[in-house]
Amino acid sequence: MQPDILRQLLAAVAQGTVPPDVAFERLWDDFEPVEEFAKLDHQRSLRTGFPEVIWGPGKTPEQIVKIMQTMRLVQPVVMATRIEPEVYHQIQAHIPDAVYYKQPRIVAIAPDNLIPYQPGTMTLLSAGTADLAVAEEAAVTAELCGFRVERLWDVGVAGIQRLLQHQELVREADVLIVVAGMEGALPSVVAGLTSCPVIAVPTSIGYGANFGGLAPLLTMLNSCAAGIGVVNIDNGFGAAILAGQILRTAARMSDRP
Repeated sequence: MQPDILRQLLAAVAQGTVPPDVAFERLWDDFEPVEEFAKLDHQRSLRTGFPEVIWGPGKTPEQIVKIMQTMRLVQPVVMATRIEPEVYHQIQAHIPDAVYYKQPRIVAIAPDNLIPYQPGTMTLLSAGTADLAVAEEAAVTAELCGFRVERLWDVGVAGIQRLLQHQELVREADVLIVVAGMEGALPSVVAGLTSCPVIAVPTSIGYGANFGGLAPLLTMLNSCAAGIGVVNIDNGFGAAILAGQILRTAARMSDRP
């Protein structure tokens, strides 16, 4: 909401001409335009618990810069996903304090000492090293959203003993994000070892019959293990947000009398 419009709204509430509930609804639904190409949803965190995040592909570096510069005025953490290195260098020229997470291709403006403040811990597992770009997208997203993260990489079913050596970590998890390509069997195995929710993330890693992630996606959807939710192919970001909603909902319910 533009400052002059916000002042007018607050003045109207103070004068009694606009009820507080009506003002709240206006703030709830408000957005801020950025030139002619974007409308920023500053109230998204108020509605959903998480701020708007910038999807990088399809935007020019100049557009990303302008969006990030506008967003940083109203929120402490600004995040853009799927940013290639050459695009980041152009962003950095205008936003020197922007941090680049190379493996998950995330650019962020955030405090130097980002301390977890959200409830619970997300435990992330990857089947193989080749799945780490997607797994790290989930991990970094979770950390930027204020969650504590545990990482357990390269524990796929081809060497199941690697996973079984960490059964205690799996059993004690609050919510699990399991990232796997190839045939995508790891979430089914993990779900049989724990009582917490399991979010499965299929990746596009695999040979031809993997069909760009379709094979593990179908495996995860057809899992015989109960308690698995599946997000889209390579969608580490979406998995982290879903896990965050689960943890925040659990904390809210625990506070109820």
